[in-house]
Order: sequence, then structure tokens, then C-alpha cells
Amino acid sequence: MTEGQSTQGNSTSSVLGRRLGAELTSLRTRAGLTQTHAAKALSASTGKVAKMEGGWVPIRDPDIRALCALYGANDPATVGGLLELARIDRERRKAKGWWNEAAFTGTMKEYVPLENAATAIKAWQVSFIPGLLQTVGYARSVRRATVPDELPDRVEEFAASRAARQRRLSGESPLSLWAVIPEAALRIPGAEPAMAREQLSSLLDWGERPNVTIQVLPFSAGLVASLTGSFNILSFAEPGAMDVVYMELPLSETWVEGGDGVARHAKLFEETARMALPEAESRTFIGTLIKKL
Repeated sequence: MTEGQSTQGNSTSSVLGRRLGAELTSLRTRAGLTQTHAAKALSASTGKVAKMEGGWVPIRDPDIRALCALYGANDPATVGGLLELARIDRERRKAKGWWNEAAFTGTMKEYVPLENAATAIKAWQVSFIPGLLQTVGYARSVRRATVPDELPDRVEEFAASRAARQRRLSGESPLSLWAVIPEAALRIPGAEPAMAREQLSSLLDWGERPNVTIQVLPFSAGLVASLTGSFNILSFAEPGAMDVVYMELPLSETWVEGGDGVARHAKLFEETARMALPEAESRTFIGTLIKKL
């Protein structure tokens, strides 16, 4: 687990860069080769190979093809996946968007641009409505409750950023979102009825979109392993090998980049979704909550 982004001189280590570097390192290790072997194949220094494997620099397509050939990784799906990940990482490093001006801190500086680049996200939140589905009023209330000393202007910036993020759920090539929400989060303790009604109604509206799946995990499901913490799984092509996980802890956030860690979170999400209500029943459940407000 690592921070979303770190710096070394003029270089920046990105989540996707580290993910790509880890895949190449794994291929090299399985082939029984060293960074010196890789450097010779690329007519480069071992220092450059180390930076590539550490995610410090973008990697060119010819270098990926040369390394795959050296490592005996000839499967078109493997090579194609690495090339796609490299392309997204290069574009991500150059990308400019509304998030560059937003007052994000910590790993959110890396998360929001990655969310914008992702093709699919699986979201599990223990206590709150997932960020991509929050109304401005709900986001404002959450920020005031979780950061009580926040200045009013910063609270409004936070709420506005939530609305801006939702643009990825519409338009051309919209993000695919699968969210599982626990009943406790839907009941919104202490919320004003009008705000709660707006938020729950918004969930019903989002759920009508073909690219958005919303399920409710009711209290009747009992204790489930996923209640120990919130996490989002981000996919950048076909879900699987290139996925990364963004985890939210009580006092910090962190990343899980590939390997067994991502696989375990994917399995945990699937198990949670199986215990949750199907989409149609989830809509009925949310509608019942609205009527009681």
C-alpha cells in the first residue's frame, strides 16, 4: 500500500505508473532476468529501468514490446493490456481538467483524475453515500460533520467538486458505476428530511441509467466482512489485471495496486453484492425510505 503520488527530483510516481512497473517487474522476475538484462535490451541504463519499474517515468510502447519479447511474454492479451495501461498513464500525466484547480489534498489529488480516466468503478462505502452519487446538499452536510472546523468557502468547494465528478456518469463513453450501499448510510442519521429525500430520490434517478447499478445491503444481511472499511475498485480497461483499489480508513486513505490485494478486494465486493438486494428490490427499498420521511 502506498500514497497516491510521490516525487523524486523532477519525476513523479503515479498509481498507474507503479501498476505498470509492477507488472513488468513480475514478468522479469518470472523470466529469471535482472534489470541489467532489461537495460541491455533497451540500450538504456539500469537506472532508467529502475525508474520504469518504480513508476517514476512514462514508458514508451516500443520499450514495452521489447521487454515483453525479452521476458517471453508473447500473449497478445498481456502485451495489449500493458500497452493500454501505459497509454492511460501517459495521458493521465499530461491531462488537465477542472480538478487541477480544485482544492484537493492527499491522495484525492491522484484519485479524482484517475476516476476521470477509469472505465468502471465498483464502490463500497460503509457510512456514506458514494461520492459520485452525492447531491450537493448531502455533500455539504457530510463535510460539515466530518471536518467541523472547515471554512465555509472550503465546504462549498468540496460540495461543488462532488457535482463536477458526476459528469463522468453521463455524456459520451460514461463511466460504469456499480455501488453497494448499506442501509445505515441510506437512513442518514440526523439529516433534515428535505435533504435526505433529495439524496434518496437522486439515487433512484441515477439507478435508471444503464451505466449505473445500485444495490442496498439491508440490516437483515447481518454482519459482513466488508463492514470493516470502505473501498473503490477502479478499472481502466477490462476489469482484472489492471485494477487498483482506493481504500478509505478512519484517518487516512491509501492504495492497493494489483496483485493479491486487488483480487481479495474484488472477491469481497462480489460477496457483498451477493448479500445485497437485487437492483429492483433495492429501488423499492429506497422508495419506501423516501415515503417514511
